[in-house]
Amino acid sequence: MNEIKTKIHYQLGARALEEQTVDRDEGVIDEKGTLVIKTGKFTGRSPADKFIVKDGLTEHTVDWNKFNNPIAEDHFQTLKENILTYLDTLESVWIRDVFACADSAFRLSIRLINEQPYGSHFAANMFIAPTDEELIDFKPEWTIIHAPGFHADPLLHGTRQGNFTIISFSHQIILIGGSGYTGEIKKGMFSVLNFILPRRNVLSMHCSANEGPGGDTALFFGLSGTGKTTLSSDPARRLIGDDEHGWSDNGVFNIEGGCYAKVINLSSKHEPDIFNAIRAGALVENTCFVAGTRRIDFMCKKITENTRVSYPLNYIRKIKYPAVSGHPKHIFFLTCDAWGVFPPISKLDNEQAMYYFINGYTAKIAGTEEGIQEPQVTFSACFGAPFLPLKPAVYANMLREKLETTAAKVWLVNTGWTGGGYGTGTRISLTHTRAMISAALAGKLDDAICEQHPVFGLLVPQSCPGVPNELLNPVDSWTNKESYYQAAMTLREKFDENYRYCQKGF
Repeated sequence: MNEIKTKIHYQLGARALEEQTVDRDEGVIDEKGTLVIKTGKFTGRSPADKFIVKDGLTEHTVDWNKFNNPIAEDHFQTLKENILTYLDTLESVWIRDVFACADSAFRLSIRLINEQPYGSHFAANMFIAPTDEELIDFKPEWTIIHAPGFHADPLLHGTRQGNFTIISFSHQIILIGGSGYTGEIKKGMFSVLNFILPRRNVLSMHCSANEGPGGDTALFFGLSGTGKTTLSSDPARRLIGDDEHGWSDNGVFNIEGGCYAKVINLSSKHEPDIFNAIRAGALVENTCFVAGTRRIDFMCKKITENTRVSYPLNYIRKIKYPAVSGHPKHIFFLTCDAWGVFPPISKLDNEQAMYYFINGYTAKIAGTEEGIQEPQVTFSACFGAPFLPLKPAVYANMLREKLETTAAKVWLVNTGWTGGGYGTGTRISLTHTRAMISAALAGKLDDAICEQHPVFGLLVPQSCPGVPNELLNPVDSWTNKESYYQAAMTLREKFDENYRYCQKGF
């Protein structure tokens, strides 16, 4: 990179990055002092445009599928040269050195090169900041280049269209272009760690985690929009992290240094920790303001339903620092059931846990990915298929071993609909979901009388403190019982079909 022509802004603080973003007309400051930006055309990830360089290291190890698209080494090299040439023409470039993985035994050093100051701001919020001493001899193991203004030529670069995320495990580089959506940075590195950590006998997980007063750890698996961030932000427990974790022989650790929470319909009443984290230093994406003010309208969906805020972990009142903990005692699989047939909470034995982990059932929430306008039924292996470079069996077998050695209790929690499917039923209230999870964590459901679900075989508690009994059995919330069982059987068939498909890779 030509340092004479291009000014390098290295390791700037939040205030400087905010001022630069505003000066460049790329963002504004709201009434609480928070930087608010728009990420342009892309307000969600584009999984179809994520590529992995197919070479000697990846050819026989990566699970090539619609999320792991192969790209040739020569295309990668041409694209890297072209994107660096593009950055060399800019007046300014932002560089930031960071770490991933709170456990020092697995820490990874990363250098980010950003075209825009808000990209560096996002990285500062989401990764782990080195100390001044650590920066002196900082040597990046991985490099991420994020250039939203650079668009690929599919014929020349081998991409699907102008936007792209390309990972080269051999060169330890991630190239991101054509999209200003900052989530591509976060999930690009998560995909890398999902390749690296299992090779070091660490289960990498798309989950949030917190720790109780007695040191008991809980994990919350689920896709975006199912409640990982919300439900792990519990004022009675210390937050370890909201989205990405590793589980080693020593316990659980956060991969990140910040949170990236959805803020659509956010309220101080129901999600006070996230609401109060929106202040100076946080970064809000793709929201609207109340007319005539600089007050964020969290109900506004004009831009996207995937409105987001990134902020450092220490913006939450109660956090675990360092963000490491012991082996989990409770594991919650969060599923946003668009069919409205799953119980709000049920117990799983280890075999059922593997079945639901492999299926990873939920509904994609509108806006999380490009083209998703309303919840859609989906199966996502291990609750994170778009980020898994290896076969799902790798992660599933690791989870099975850990369940057998730790005796962690596993629960399936429906944060979706009851009384009918999407458009007919109603969304299960956050208050009731919190009550059920709190009861499980406190051991109040251990001896509860349970009934076996007639279709799915799940053990369904018949009572739970703070929750109406009629809510616990989903069939009771449906007006037409026959319609309920028809919907449940149809969904069960889809589960079994998907499970058989997934087992082919075992």
